[in-house]
Amino acid sequence: MSPGLNLAHALRDHRVARRLLAGIETCVARLVGADPTRQVNLMEVCGTHTMAIAASGLRTLLPPRLTMLSGPGCPVCVTSAGDIDRALALARLPGVVIATFGDMLKVPGSGGSLLSMRPSGARVKVVYSPLEAVQHAREHPDQTVVFLGVGFETTAPVVAAAARRALEERLSNFLVLPLFKLVPPALEAILSLPQHRIDGLILPGHVSAVIGTEPYRFVVDRYEVPSVVTGFEPADILQGILMVLTQRVEGRADVEIQYRRSVPARGNPRAVALLAEMFEPTAARWRAMGTIPASGLSFSDRYRSLDVQTRFDLPYVETPEPPGCCCGTILMGLTRPIDCPLFGGRCTPGDPVGPCMVSSEGACAAAYTYDAGGVRNKG
Repeated sequence: MSPGLNLAHALRDHRVARRLLAGIETCVARLVGADPTRQVNLMEVCGTHTMAIAASGLRTLLPPRLTMLSGPGCPVCVTSAGDIDRALALARLPGVVIATFGDMLKVPGSGGSLLSMRPSGARVKVVYSPLEAVQHAREHPDQTVVFLGVGFETTAPVVAAAARRALEERLSNFLVLPLFKLVPPALEAILSLPQHRIDGLILPGHVSAVIGTEPYRFVVDRYEVPSVVTGFEPADILQGILMVLTQRVEGRADVEIQYRRSVPARGNPRAVALLAEMFEPTAARWRAMGTIPASGLSFSDRYRSLDVQTRFDLPYVETPEPPGCCCGTILMGLTRPIDCPLFGGRCTPGDPVGPCMVSSEGACAAAYTYDAGGVRNKG
């Protein structure tokens, strides 16, 4: 058996999980002590963690006094309604083809979604790589291909490499709508809230594989919140939780790496260098969280011609959130999906009201799909 198979088996071994759960229970008991109101709150920042926790049923195994809060690490969920409306405006233009990953199709703006516009003639192409969009632009010089640059530090280097390829090939009909988001500034915005209730962070494995751990240093230096970069198997997540709780029990705060098989402390210097070459930080609008300084990426002067805004006038119009939708407070870890009055009633994956129910990484979609009890309890 290969080492990879041995590792996969170990990460799913119920005996390993039981030992980790026992350690978690001990830590939680020490932290809550005799206080009947004390609750330990950890935030899993990444949407992939949210889905993995829900799909594996880990919440049902964790101690009742430990709450896992979902964070802002779902790129589709945090794309503002106003930016969705800009994408919809592009889709209405003659000769324009919108190229996007599939999870953006059903995200609602004020004028519907990309999927709902298809029957009226909008050309929306689902791609699995931005290079597919470059290829489409190469093969259809009469069309203007606009790739929706939605994602975090994990996705941005891939889009940057594809965009640079288009520039090198002088494909003037390939453009990008840059809607990228950066994770550390969002964490800063959440931790600076006086009402935040986060005792520790489960940091994203994919993003951290690119940026490393240094960008999170402020979390422990300024806010003293223990943090662990964690993988995605059940044992990874349980060990990450135990590492965070151990820091809290020992009265220290550090940025540790549980996911060492994939995440070096320095990240990926080549990917970081590519981002620094092609982009510059800019203020970005986060859905229901407002504008966060230096939390997005725009093209640097050298690559500005790739920005769709240089070709088309796309004014941003602030779009209010649907009445009753709690996506904003869910993304900030202030409420849970089942606390939303629309959850499981007016808002379902088949007919979503907010983006947290649309994305495969959305907290509401995860809760609806895997927490049937929570849905029933909503009536």
